[in-house]
Amino acid sequence: MLYTAFIFGLISSFHCIGMCGPIAMMLPVDRNNPAKKISQILTYHIGRLSAYATIGFVFGLLGKGFFMAGLQQKLSVFIGIAMILVVLIPENEFARYNFSKPIFKLISKIKSTLGSQFKNKSYKSLYTIGFLNGFLPCGMVYVALFGAIALQSESLGILYMILFGLGTVPMMSAVVYINSFLTVPIRNTIQKAIPFVAVCIGLLFILRGLGLGIPYVSPSNMSLFVQAQPNCH
Repeated sequence: MLYTAFIFGLISSFHCIGMCGPIAMMLPVDRNNPAKKISQILTYHIGRLSAYATIGFVFGLLGKGFFMAGLQQKLSVFIGIAMILVVLIPENEFARYNFSKPIFKLISKIKSTLGSQFKNKSYKSLYTIGFLNGFLPCGMVYVALFGAIALQSESLGILYMILFGLGTVPMMSAVVYINSFLTVPIRNTIQKAIPFVAVCIGLLFILRGLGLGIPYVSPSNMSLFVQAQPNCH
């Protein structure tokens, strides 16, 4: 299931352009030194990937708890359904409940610190911008986190989120160079594919949880990452 992370990251990066594109376009990079500019953009992405790895660890650990409790199959089905619902339910419906209220102060602090970093062109600031950017609320990241939970271990949770982040790198890098090309009609056209991809990934997790005996897609044994029977001789 790890490959779904990169694919979803690649497709959802067009959504990221609308949410985080302004941050990428405002990066304090050296516009007159192409080589340095590339290294600065990469530093920003490393910061984002570090943030994704951190939350991947936390949610992977949570998934491990469900796995140890023997709930991995039910969890996989639930996560698949949740993925589908997140992309199909209009965003304004979620806004009515404002799930971010409990951590509003923390998000405000992140945004405030993020804004102050744009005044400095150091690599440390670029890394910090990327790291804080990774913690900003984003529906596509939430969907990816469902996948991290389903993989039942900290290391796989980290890897899933890193692969998701790597999928967003090409477009988030391109926006720094060719933002004039990415017109609103082009973004809207590509964003229409995001729900279809998310639904397909959600269906894969549902099939995985059903244990239908389909190799690689819905194996009957849900211990996909832990050997079911130890080799004792």
